[in-house]
Amino acid sequence: MQENAIKQDLIKRLKQANAFWSYDVGSIKDVPDDILVELVILHLDLDDIDKLFQIYTYKFVKNAWIQNVVPLGDRYYVLNKFIAWWYFHMKKPGAYVKSMETRILNKRMVA
Repeated sequence: MQENAIKQDLIKRLKQANAFWSYDVGSIKDVPDDILVELVILHLDLDDIDKLFQIYTYKFVKNAWIQNVVPLGDRYYVLNKFIAWWYFHMKKPGAYVKSMETRILNKRMVA
């Protein structure tokens, strides 16, 4: 599958999952890459997350996850811990998630 076809398929699946609940679904044509990574992690399954690595670099997916999903806190702690372990091979995923969450939130408070 081409990169654009994969993106469009993921957007279609996100629409079906009602991930764009606050938007007019007909107006959604393109989603910024980092937001696409965030929404796929939050709303779709492992096969769809795997597709992210077909169209983006490992580093890009990891950075988008850290910046957009990790700071969401305790509500997504178990998901983030799993992502850290499964996709990014962290030896202590819980500690990693908490440290990244703290780092990101501290940066945002300073900025």
